[in-house]
Amino acid sequence: MPDVPDPVAELVKRRHDPVVVQTVRSTAAATIAYVVALELSKEPAPLTAPLTALLVVQVTLYATLTRSLRRVEAVVVGVLIAVAFSVLVGLTWWSLCLIILAAQTAGYLTRVGDWVQEVAISAMLVLGVAQVTTYAWDRVLETLIGAGVGMAFNFFLAPPVWVETAGKSIEDLARRMRQLMLHIGQELGSQMAVDRAAARLYEARRLDHDITQVDAALRQAEDSVRLNPRVKEGLLYRVVLRTGLDTLEICTVILRVMSRTLTDLAKARTEEPLFPPEVAEALKDLFVHLAAAVESFAVLVTTQVSANAEEAESRLSSELVKAHASRDRGADLLLRRVQEHPRQWQLHGALLAEIDRILDELDMEQRSKRLMEELDRSTREKRERLLFLHKIRRWIRRDRKDGSTTV
Repeated sequence: MPDVPDPVAELVKRRHDPVVVQTVRSTAAATIAYVVALELSKEPAPLTAPLTALLVVQVTLYATLTRSLRRVEAVVVGVLIAVAFSVLVGLTWWSLCLIILAAQTAGYLTRVGDWVQEVAISAMLVLGVAQVTTYAWDRVLETLIGAGVGMAFNFFLAPPVWVETAGKSIEDLARRMRQLMLHIGQELGSQMAVDRAAARLYEARRLDHDITQVDAALRQAEDSVRLNPRVKEGLLYRVVLRTGLDTLEICTVILRVMSRTLTDLAKARTEEPLFPPEVAEALKDLFVHLAAAVESFAVLVTTQVSANAEEAESRLSSELVKAHASRDRGADLLLRRVQEHPRQWQLHGALLAEIDRILDELDMEQRSKRLMEELDRSTREKRERLLFLHKIRRWIRRDRKDGSTTV
């Protein structure tokens, strides 16, 4: 009898889904914003407040903060433009045209990002009412309420950290790369049809395209650790995962090029196997260790427990040593084969070069060097930002002192 899914277990499983989290948090924030606006605004139905909260509340604290500031900026700019137009002209078709043009231009100049249209919307709504000034500042107040509730909601109820979700996406990508490498290795000793080689090339291209989805999950994880009080080592998480994904992305590109090389080889050898038995066996062994190294690398990048990290590092180091040994043996066999039968020698060289590039990308020493460079760069940028803020603060204090001395 098949197992009946437990609704409670399914709900617990879905509670970490970004869609579910976003829906629940934005609904709660919008409701709270409306209740607060009913008490503070003069409007009978202050819907701008819940609308703002609905728009600015995101699944990460950093995204909520940035969207809140830009939304408030867009509304204030739109209101100021509408107030200026109401003093000079009324609402006509040509004044509407001018205010939309002016509002969108101001939105681009003030760099409100995706909220450029909000500048024009605010300006049109304010210009279209009889009591411009009253409605204008009510709209600003409601926007501030919505944005404030959205930010407070995420400050006091910190959103989830999406590092684990991003890690699973990276591991899933590595598993699919491993599967493709194993399939390629198994087919090297057989007579490969061109359409099957093309299917492997298509699979490699699809992996390359899937990087975009993994990158989106990683960007969400990076945002989730920024300004999040629950995370103490946000920079380290971001750098480790980002450099790890960069390495896997390079490997997927090389894997796609490698599949292209094998497809060209299959077109040239329709009547015989891709490689003779002894060469194919050595290359198959190489791809087995290469596939295991890719998976171990992903585990090393995504693990957060030191014991598991040491185990993954040890396994990766072992697989790379075995892969290098298999690569050297396969290169020697290929060299002898090329000397006896020099057909498509350039494809053999290309295949070895692509394998070498993947091995170099997965190398532990290269990984440590890249990680330290990225940490140094991030630390240097942070120090420069703090130095800039310190200069501004010192300039303001000096200006205040000079002003008080003059008085």
